[in-house]
Amino acid sequence: MKLRPALFILTLSAAVAIAQPPGNFDLHSSLMNLADQPASHTAFSFDRSELQIAQNLLASGGLDPNHAAAALTGIAVDNYHYPRPAFYTPETMASIIASYHAAGWKHLVNANQTPANTAQPHSTVTDLWLRFAGPDITGITVLTRSRQDMSIVQVTCELRPLDLVHLSGHFGIPKVDPNAVMVPAPDAR
Repeated sequence: MKLRPALFILTLSAAVAIAQPPGNFDLHSSLMNLADQPASHTAFSFDRSELQIAQNLLASGGLDPNHAAAALTGIAVDNYHYPRPAFYTPETMASIIASYHAAGWKHLVNANQTPANTAQPHSTVTDLWLRFAGPDITGITVLTRSRQDMSIVQVTCELRPLDLVHLSGHFGIPKVDPNAVMVPAPDAR
């Protein structure tokens, strides 16, 4: 699966440093065991010094230049490709979700997904986790799964939610209505 430009730009725009998996949780091992078959794996990451190059890009997108430099600290992208359509084990995915939840990450998912589509996707399934320190976002993890491909993008940052609104409409990020009211999901989700 090709990493969609909007997702990549959103991730770079949001902030960056290699996000630490929750607690003692071995995310790489869980991802390797998520599907019913082995996958080819490619990965890349950028550390803080490499991301300083992105400072001008963020500043040109509307983020305050002083905050742009502080916002990005690292990013890691892992792509998995399966030789045939994959079956994603629901128990392993539940374990991944539970590990993130236990470590205090907030999980956002596409509520319209069915159990059948999350196990054997006919359309892309996306999971999004956010880690907060007070009102600031300090970590972002995006996991996408499709028939033969899976990608995970992990970001560490110091990002205010308002920064995302300021970046909307730039870099392929959809325009956010600044008057929209956002309500957190119930704790059970």
